[in-house]
Amino acid sequence: MDITTKSTDASPPTPQPTVTEQKRAARGATRPGDRIFLGLSRGSGILLLAIMAAIAVFLTWRAALAISKDEGNFLTTFEWNTNASPPVFGIAVLAFGTVVSSIIAMVIAVPVAVAIALFLTHYSPRRLSGPIAYVIDLLAAVPSIVYGLWGALILVPHMNGLFGWLDEYLGWTGIFSWEGGAPRSMLTVGILLAIMILPIITNVSREVFRQVPQMHEEAALALGATRWEVIRMAVLPFGRSGVISASMLGLGRALGETMAVATVLSPTYVIQLSLLDPGGGTFAQNIASKFGEATEFGRDALIASGLVLFVITLLVNGAARAIIARRKEYSGANA
Repeated sequence: MDITTKSTDASPPTPQPTVTEQKRAARGATRPGDRIFLGLSRGSGILLLAIMAAIAVFLTWRAALAISKDEGNFLTTFEWNTNASPPVFGIAVLAFGTVVSSIIAMVIAVPVAVAIALFLTHYSPRRLSGPIAYVIDLLAAVPSIVYGLWGALILVPHMNGLFGWLDEYLGWTGIFSWEGGAPRSMLTVGILLAIMILPIITNVSREVFRQVPQMHEEAALALGATRWEVIRMAVLPFGRSGVISASMLGLGRALGETMAVATVLSPTYVIQLSLLDPGGGTFAQNIASKFGEATEFGRDALIASGLVLFVITLLVNGAARAIIARRKEYSGANA
Protein backbone atom coordinates (compact mmCIF):
# COMPACT_ATOMS: atom_id res chain seq x y z
CA MET A 1 0.00 0.00 0.00
CA ASP A 2 2.78 2.37 0.91
CA ILE A 3 4.69 1.52 -2.26
CA THR A 4 1.64 2.20 -4.41
CA THR A 5 1.03 5.53 -2.72
CA LYS A 6 4.62 6.67 -3.19
CA SER A 7 4.67 5.70 -6.85
CA THR A 8 1.39 7.55 -7.43
CA ASP A 9 2.49 10.77 -5.68
CA ALA A 10 5.91 10.92 -7.38
CA SER A 11 4.77 12.88 -10.41
CA PRO A 12 7.42 14.40 -12.68
CA PRO A 13 8.16 18.13 -12.17
CA THR A 14 6.40 20.56 -14.45
CA PRO A 15 8.84 21.79 -17.12
CA GLN A 16 9.51 25.50 -17.02
CA PRO A 17 9.18 27.49 -20.26
CA THR A 18 12.44 28.42 -21.89
CA VAL A 19 13.50 31.98 -22.69
CA THR A 20 12.61 31.45 -26.35
CA GLU A 21 9.14 30.24 -25.45
CA GLN A 22 8.63 33.23 -23.16
CA LYS A 23 9.62 35.62 -25.97
CA ARG A 24 7.24 33.88 -28.37
CA ALA A 25 4.45 34.16 -25.81
CA ALA A 26 5.21 37.86 -25.40
CA ARG A 27 5.10 38.43 -29.16
CA GLY A 28 1.81 36.63 -29.38
CA ALA A 29 0.19 38.65 -26.60
CA THR A 30 -3.46 39.31 -27.31
CA ARG A 31 -4.16 42.09 -24.81
CA PRO A 32 -4.70 45.46 -26.54
CA GLY A 33 -2.22 47.27 -24.29
CA ASP A 34 0.54 44.77 -25.08
CA ARG A 35 -0.10 45.03 -28.81
CA ILE A 36 -0.06 48.84 -28.69
CA PHE A 37 3.17 48.92 -26.68
CA LEU A 38 4.80 46.38 -28.99
CA GLY A 39 3.80 48.40 -32.04
CA LEU A 40 5.06 51.66 -30.56
CA SER A 41 8.38 50.11 -29.53
CA ARG A 42 8.90 48.53 -32.91
CA GLY A 43 7.91 51.71 -34.72
CA SER A 44 10.29 53.80 -32.61
CA GLY A 45 13.18 51.49 -33.45
CA ILE A 46 12.37 51.56 -37.16
CA LEU A 47 11.97 55.36 -37.09
CA LEU A 48 15.37 55.78 -35.43
CA LEU A 49 17.03 53.62 -38.08
CA ALA A 50 15.24 55.56 -40.81
CA ILE A 51 16.44 58.90 -39.40
CA MET A 52 20.04 57.64 -39.18
CA ALA A 53 19.85 56.35 -42.75
CA ALA A 54 18.41 59.67 -43.97
CA ILE A 55 21.22 61.61 -42.28
CA ALA A 56 23.84 59.31 -43.80
CA VAL A 57 22.31 59.63 -47.29
CA PHE A 58 22.11 63.42 -47.05
CA LEU A 59 25.69 63.78 -45.84
CA THR A 60 27.01 61.38 -48.47
CA TRP A 61 25.14 63.10 -51.29
CA ARG A 62 26.29 66.62 -50.41
CA ALA A 63 29.82 65.45 -49.63
CA ALA A 64 30.09 63.72 -53.01
CA LEU A 65 29.19 66.99 -54.77
CA ALA A 66 32.10 68.78 -53.08
CA ILE A 67 34.70 66.01 -53.25
CA SER A 68 34.09 65.51 -56.98
CA LYS A 69 35.21 69.12 -57.61
CA ASP A 70 38.19 69.03 -55.25
CA GLU A 71 41.56 69.20 -57.00
CA GLY A 72 43.52 67.87 -54.03
CA ASN A 73 43.25 64.91 -51.69
CA PHE A 74 40.38 65.46 -49.29
CA LEU A 75 41.87 63.23 -46.60
CA THR A 76 45.45 64.54 -46.59
CA THR A 77 45.25 68.21 -47.62
CA PHE A 78 46.27 70.73 -44.93
CA GLU A 79 44.53 73.73 -46.49
CA TRP A 80 40.93 74.93 -46.47
CA ASN A 81 40.11 77.50 -49.13
CA THR A 82 36.84 76.82 -50.92
CA ASN A 83 36.89 80.27 -52.58
CA ALA A 84 40.10 79.58 -54.49
CA SER A 85 40.17 78.57 -58.11
CA PRO A 86 40.35 75.61 -58.11
CA PRO A 87 39.00 75.12 -54.57
CA VAL A 88 41.20 73.27 -52.11
CA PHE A 89 40.05 71.79 -48.81
CA GLY A 90 41.08 68.87 -46.64
CA ILE A 91 40.45 67.35 -43.23
CA ALA A 92 43.95 66.31 -42.16
CA VAL A 93 44.34 69.06 -39.54
CA LEU A 94 40.70 68.83 -38.46
CA ALA A 95 40.82 65.08 -37.91
CA PHE A 96 44.08 65.36 -35.98
CA GLY A 97 42.77 68.15 -33.75
CA THR A 98 39.44 66.43 -33.09
CA VAL A 99 41.04 63.14 -32.10
CA VAL A 100 43.85 64.68 -30.02
CA SER A 101 41.60 67.05 -28.06
CA SER A 102 39.11 64.26 -27.37
CA ILE A 103 41.85 61.90 -26.18
CA ILE A 104 43.22 64.58 -23.83
CA ALA A 105 39.74 65.16 -22.46
CA MET A 106 39.11 61.45 -21.89
CA VAL A 107 42.50 60.89 -20.23
CA ILE A 108 41.76 63.69 -17.77
CA ALA A 109 38.02 63.24 -17.23
CA VAL A 110 37.49 59.47 -16.95
CA PRO A 111 39.75 58.75 -13.92
CA VAL A 112 38.51 61.86 -12.10
CA ALA A 113 34.86 61.06 -12.85
CA VAL A 114 35.19 57.44 -11.68
CA ALA A 115 36.96 58.60 -8.50
CA ILE A 116 34.18 61.12 -7.78
CA ALA A 117 31.51 58.48 -8.41
CA LEU A 118 33.22 56.04 -6.04
CA PHE A 119 33.58 58.73 -3.39
CA LEU A 120 29.89 59.63 -3.57
CA THR A 121 28.70 56.03 -3.42
CA HIS A 122 31.17 54.37 -1.00
CA TYR A 123 33.08 56.98 1.01
CA SER A 124 31.10 60.19 1.38
CA PRO A 125 28.50 60.60 4.16
CA ARG A 126 24.93 60.74 2.90
CA ARG A 127 24.41 64.37 3.97
CA LEU A 128 27.49 65.36 1.96
CA SER A 129 26.99 63.17 -1.13
CA GLY A 130 23.53 64.63 -1.82
CA PRO A 131 24.62 68.28 -2.27
CA ILE A 132 27.71 67.27 -4.26
CA ALA A 133 25.63 65.11 -6.61
CA TYR A 134 23.18 68.00 -7.02
CA VAL A 135 25.98 70.39 -8.01
CA ILE A 136 27.34 67.85 -10.52
CA ASP A 137 23.88 67.53 -12.06
CA LEU A 138 23.76 71.30 -12.45
CA LEU A 139 27.16 71.32 -14.17
CA ALA A 140 25.83 68.89 -16.77
CA ALA A 141 23.11 71.41 -17.68
CA VAL A 142 25.41 74.40 -18.25
CA PRO A 143 25.32 75.50 -21.93
CA SER A 144 28.42 75.08 -24.06
CA ILE A 145 28.80 78.77 -24.77
CA VAL A 146 29.04 79.46 -21.02
CA TYR A 147 31.89 76.97 -20.74
CA GLY A 148 33.50 78.63 -23.75
CA LEU A 149 33.30 82.12 -22.27
CA TRP A 150 34.66 80.85 -18.95
CA GLY A 151 37.49 79.12 -20.79
CA ALA A 152 38.41 82.21 -22.81
CA LEU A 153 38.19 84.68 -19.90
CA ILE A 154 39.37 82.60 -16.94
CA LEU A 155 41.05 79.37 -18.06
CA VAL A 156 43.28 80.69 -20.86
CA PRO A 157 44.87 83.56 -18.84
CA HIS A 158 45.71 81.16 -15.99
CA MET A 159 47.34 78.47 -18.15
CA ASN A 160 50.69 80.24 -18.47
CA GLY A 161 52.03 78.79 -15.22
CA LEU A 162 51.11 75.23 -16.17
CA PHE A 163 52.53 75.64 -19.66
CA GLY A 164 55.78 77.05 -18.27
CA TRP A 165 56.12 74.16 -15.81
CA LEU A 166 55.48 71.57 -18.54
CA ASP A 167 57.98 73.26 -20.83
CA GLU A 168 60.63 73.35 -18.11
CA TYR A 169 60.39 69.71 -17.03
CA LEU A 170 58.87 67.93 -20.07
CA GLY A 171 59.80 70.22 -22.92
CA TRP A 172 62.55 67.83 -24.01
CA THR A 173 59.87 65.42 -25.25
CA GLY A 174 58.71 67.89 -27.90
CA ILE A 175 55.10 67.24 -27.00
CA PHE A 176 55.16 69.77 -24.14
CA SER A 177 57.57 72.35 -25.54
CA TRP A 178 56.33 75.93 -25.44
CA GLU A 179 57.68 78.99 -27.21
CA GLY A 180 55.44 81.50 -25.51
CA GLY A 181 52.31 83.13 -26.80
CA ALA A 182 48.69 82.83 -25.77
CA PRO A 183 47.92 79.31 -24.49
CA ARG A 184 45.08 78.74 -26.98
CA SER A 185 46.24 75.27 -27.87
CA MET A 186 45.08 71.66 -28.02
CA LEU A 187 45.93 71.10 -24.36
CA THR A 188 43.75 74.01 -23.28
CA VAL A 189 40.90 72.71 -25.43
CA GLY A 190 41.35 69.22 -24.00
CA ILE A 191 41.21 70.52 -20.41
CA LEU A 192 38.07 72.52 -21.18
CA LEU A 193 36.41 69.51 -22.82
CA ALA A 194 37.38 67.36 -19.82
CA ILE A 195 35.58 69.81 -17.52
CA MET A 196 32.53 69.72 -19.79
CA ILE A 197 32.21 65.93 -20.00
CA LEU A 198 33.11 65.29 -16.36
CA PRO A 199 29.50 65.65 -15.06
CA ILE A 200 28.13 63.25 -17.69
CA ILE A 201 30.60 60.47 -16.91
CA THR A 202 30.27 61.04 -13.17
CA ASN A 203 26.47 60.86 -13.12
CA VAL A 204 26.22 57.67 -15.16
CA SER A 205 29.06 55.97 -13.27
CA ARG A 206 27.50 56.93 -9.94
CA GLU A 207 24.20 55.32 -10.87
CA VAL A 208 25.99 52.19 -12.10
CA PHE A 209 27.96 51.81 -8.87
CA ARG A 210 24.75 52.16 -6.87
CA GLN A 211 23.35 49.08 -8.63
CA VAL A 212 26.09 46.76 -7.35
CA PRO A 213 24.39 43.88 -5.46
CA GLN A 214 24.75 44.35 -1.74
CA MET A 215 25.48 40.63 -1.34
CA HIS A 216 28.66 41.00 -3.41
CA GLU A 217 30.03 43.69 -1.16
CA GLU A 218 28.98 41.89 2.02
CA ALA A 219 30.62 38.68 0.82
CA ALA A 220 33.89 40.51 0.20
CA LEU A 221 33.72 42.16 3.62
CA ALA A 222 33.01 38.79 5.24
CA LEU A 223 36.20 37.45 3.70
CA GLY A 224 38.18 40.23 5.38
CA ALA A 225 38.52 42.60 2.45
CA THR A 226 39.19 46.28 3.03
CA ARG A 227 36.96 48.95 1.53
CA TRP A 228 39.33 49.46 -1.42
CA GLU A 229 39.52 45.70 -2.00
CA VAL A 230 35.71 45.57 -2.04
CA ILE A 231 35.70 48.28 -4.71
CA ARG A 232 38.41 46.55 -6.71
CA MET A 233 36.91 43.03 -6.53
CA ALA A 234 33.15 43.71 -6.50
CA VAL A 235 32.27 47.26 -7.56
CA LEU A 236 34.59 47.96 -10.49
CA PRO A 237 34.09 44.59 -12.25
CA PHE A 238 30.31 44.95 -11.96
CA GLY A 239 30.29 48.53 -13.25
CA ARG A 240 32.92 48.15 -15.97
CA SER A 241 30.49 48.10 -18.87
CA GLY A 242 28.56 51.02 -17.37
CA VAL A 243 31.73 53.08 -17.04
CA ILE A 244 32.57 52.31 -20.67
CA SER A 245 29.10 53.44 -21.73
CA ALA A 246 29.44 56.63 -19.67
CA SER A 247 32.83 57.30 -21.23
CA MET A 248 31.37 56.89 -24.72
CA LEU A 249 28.65 59.42 -23.90
CA GLY A 250 31.31 61.87 -22.78
CA LEU A 251 33.45 61.14 -25.83
CA GLY A 252 30.48 61.81 -28.09
CA ARG A 253 30.12 65.28 -26.62
CA ALA A 254 33.86 65.92 -26.83
CA LEU A 255 33.98 64.92 -30.49
CA GLY A 256 31.08 67.16 -31.48
CA GLU A 257 31.65 70.16 -29.21
CA THR A 258 31.47 73.41 -31.17
CA MET A 259 31.12 76.75 -29.43
CA ALA A 260 33.42 76.10 -26.49
CA VAL A 261 36.23 74.99 -28.79
CA ALA A 262 35.64 77.88 -31.21
CA THR A 263 35.84 80.36 -28.31
CA VAL A 264 39.10 79.03 -26.85
CA LEU A 265 41.12 77.74 -29.83
CA SER A 266 43.21 79.79 -32.25
CA PRO A 267 42.53 77.84 -35.47
CA THR A 268 45.30 77.17 -37.96
CA TYR A 269 45.74 74.56 -40.68
CA VAL A 270 49.08 73.29 -39.42
CA ILE A 271 49.55 70.17 -37.32
CA GLN A 272 51.57 71.15 -34.26
CA LEU A 273 53.75 68.47 -32.67
CA SER A 274 53.58 70.26 -29.33
CA LEU A 275 50.28 70.30 -27.48
CA LEU A 276 51.17 73.73 -26.05
CA ASP A 277 51.66 75.64 -29.29
CA PRO A 278 48.68 77.69 -30.51
CA GLY A 279 46.84 76.33 -33.49
CA GLY A 280 44.96 73.35 -34.77
CA GLY A 281 41.28 72.84 -35.39
CA THR A 282 38.37 70.44 -35.02
CA PHE A 283 35.53 69.42 -37.30
CA ALA A 284 32.79 71.09 -35.27
CA GLN A 285 34.77 74.30 -34.70
CA ASN A 286 35.57 74.60 -38.41
CA ILE A 287 31.94 74.09 -39.43
CA ALA A 288 30.68 76.64 -36.90
CA SER A 289 33.20 79.31 -37.86
CA LYS A 290 32.90 79.00 -41.64
CA PHE A 291 29.29 77.98 -42.30
CA GLY A 292 27.79 81.48 -42.11
CA GLU A 293 30.03 82.99 -44.79
CA ALA A 294 30.40 79.89 -46.97
CA THR A 295 29.14 79.67 -50.53
CA GLU A 296 26.99 76.78 -51.71
CA PHE A 297 30.10 74.80 -52.63
CA GLY A 298 31.72 75.77 -49.32
CA ARG A 299 28.73 74.40 -47.43
CA ASP A 300 29.04 71.14 -49.35
CA ALA A 301 32.69 70.97 -48.33
CA LEU A 302 31.79 71.57 -44.69
CA ILE A 303 29.14 68.87 -44.92
CA ALA A 304 31.82 66.54 -46.27
CA SER A 305 33.87 67.15 -43.14
CA GLY A 306 30.71 66.54 -41.10
CA LEU A 307 30.36 63.18 -42.83
CA VAL A 308 33.84 62.21 -41.63
CA LEU A 309 32.90 63.20 -38.07
CA PHE A 310 29.70 61.16 -38.43
CA VAL A 311 31.71 58.10 -39.48
CA ILE A 312 34.24 58.57 -36.66
CA THR A 313 31.41 58.76 -34.12
CA LEU A 314 29.81 55.58 -35.48
CA LEU A 315 33.14 53.74 -35.34
CA VAL A 316 33.78 54.86 -31.76
CA ASN A 317 30.34 53.76 -30.60
CA GLY A 318 30.65 50.48 -32.49
CA ALA A 319 33.96 49.79 -30.80
CA ALA A 320 32.40 50.55 -27.41
CA ARG A 321 29.54 48.15 -28.08
CA ALA A 322 32.03 45.46 -29.08
CA ILE A 323 34.01 45.97 -25.86
CA ILE A 324 30.84 45.75 -23.77
CA ALA A 325 29.71 42.61 -25.61
CA ARG A 326 33.03 40.91 -24.88
CA ARG A 327 32.72 41.83 -21.21
CA LYS A 328 29.18 40.61 -20.56
CA GLU A 329 30.33 38.61 -17.58
CA TYR A 330 31.14 41.92 -15.83
CA SER A 331 27.97 43.75 -16.80
CA GLY A 332 25.97 42.60 -13.80
CA ALA A 333 23.43 40.77 -15.91
CA ASN A 334 24.38 37.45 -14.35
CA ALA A 335 24.45 38.76 -10.79
